[in-house]
Amino acid sequence: MAAADYDTGLDRNPANHQPLTPLLFLERAAAVFPDHLAVVHGALRRPYRELRERCVRLASALARRGIGRGDTVAAILPNIPEMLECHYGVPMAGAVLNTINTRLDADTIAYILDHGEAKAVVVDREFVPLLRVALSLTRRESPLVVEVEDAEAPEAARANTMGGLAYEALLAEGDPDWAWPLPRDEWDAITLNYTSGTTGRPKGVVYHHRGAHLLAVGNVLSSGMGRQPVYLWTLPMFHCNGWCFPWTVCAVAGTHVCLRAVRGPAMWSLMAEHGVTHMCGAPVVMATLLDTPAAEKRPLPRQVQFVVAGAPPPEAVLAAMREAGFAVLHVYGLTEVYGPAVVNEWHREWDALPRPDQARLMARQGVRYLALEGLEVMDPASMRPVPADGATLGEVMMRGNVVMKGYLKDREATERAFAGGWFHTGDLAVRHPDGYIQLKDRSKDIIISGGENISSIEVEDTLYRHPAVALAAVVAKPDAKWGEVPCAFVELKPGARATEQELIAFCRERLAGFKTPKQVVFTELPRTSTGKIQKHVLRARVREG
Repeated sequence: MAAADYDTGLDRNPANHQPLTPLLFLERAAAVFPDHLAVVHGALRRPYRELRERCVRLASALARRGIGRGDTVAAILPNIPEMLECHYGVPMAGAVLNTINTRLDADTIAYILDHGEAKAVVVDREFVPLLRVALSLTRRESPLVVEVEDAEAPEAARANTMGGLAYEALLAEGDPDWAWPLPRDEWDAITLNYTSGTTGRPKGVVYHHRGAHLLAVGNVLSSGMGRQPVYLWTLPMFHCNGWCFPWTVCAVAGTHVCLRAVRGPAMWSLMAEHGVTHMCGAPVVMATLLDTPAAEKRPLPRQVQFVVAGAPPPEAVLAAMREAGFAVLHVYGLTEVYGPAVVNEWHREWDALPRPDQARLMARQGVRYLALEGLEVMDPASMRPVPADGATLGEVMMRGNVVMKGYLKDREATERAFAGGWFHTGDLAVRHPDGYIQLKDRSKDIIISGGENISSIEVEDTLYRHPAVALAAVVAKPDAKWGEVPCAFVELKPGARATEQELIAFCRERLAGFKTPKQVVFTELPRTSTGKIQKHVLRARVREG
């Protein structure tokens, strides 16, 4: 008997197929919970009905000015309501949002504006002086400048202007009833994010509507968000579009609590006042919370889920966070996969283990998000998975719908990143017998000393166990005899003391001799705006002697 032909007459049509896009999350929230609090910023309180209206006005105003499908709109903004509105209003117009790191230098911003061909720039007045210099360095026609005057900004910053169009004036041009068009294809670009550019110029990572939709939903599931959560914005929205949380929070009709700058007392005050349930950030945000003077901390009305990426938190930090009222969720990802795509799924039975064992398990990056279809640790030469023995190093590779569309105007780099049908992360890891992966290093961070591979993360983890160490970063230092040796850069805890000899001896007791740092430098560690330690700066320092 012949099989049924399921393709006959069962074609896609508008009734059964619509492009996936996170923009509809806001439409649903505004329709179902129009009066629910959507945005908090200083004295500002804005319900979902108003948030949706402002986003549509922005989209309509941009369209009336000729900005549409495939055009780029840049944003140089802190975590303020206007940045959230750009995440909806710009793509509602069919345009592509390019959020720019506010801590970049003017030359890099000029490159990004040129490379991304920005038609407009929405800028907070605090960054107008930076933009003015950047525009003087661009080679293209100057974009439309739209200035945001934030009431929570310092008074001196609000006075900056370059005569651009006021953001509120732009919104006034828009029609709140405009029927914004769905993307023609869910593969259409929704945002453009530039990598950190530690070597050469940054690359433009293109996100599409489908990936943004799926990663946003994945965040809901992985971070355990229920209905109407309260989210505190400490992770910059310019970083991987805030890991897609501008769309995630609206998907569950949550409240966005905005914060211009990460400050300990302000975070504690907002968490207490608004009953914050979730927040994200790098380990440095944890340190800021924990280091806040006791007199400036506030009792938390509920446990706060803290989603952390970057180096796994040391045991002492995890214990301190638990004591302070936080549950910590460790995730891992890259700009090229919309932010977090791997999560340390916690097993309830692990709660009964001794604290050191829990910290050891927490240090693993974990398993794939539900939104990521493939996660492997592979030999990049053979493209075969490494044994799940917790010891064999391989490169972390990913595939699926939350992998970037590609690098803008860089086919060669895109093809190199996708060689063999997998996205090559450049991160080295092992896979444990239970399937969980654990990062051991970036490919460029492996230290090869006398033919022996040394994981800088392993040395850093050992240094973190010393009670005086707050932050540690280990890089390769050129050595005439061994080729390379480990050099440690250490930031001590406030009021703590330690000597170079003491830390070297501490490591020697716990590591093989060839893994022990041969030099310890006490200094404030350079960080990116998202709290990541800039190892390329430290490498340059040791090369310069």
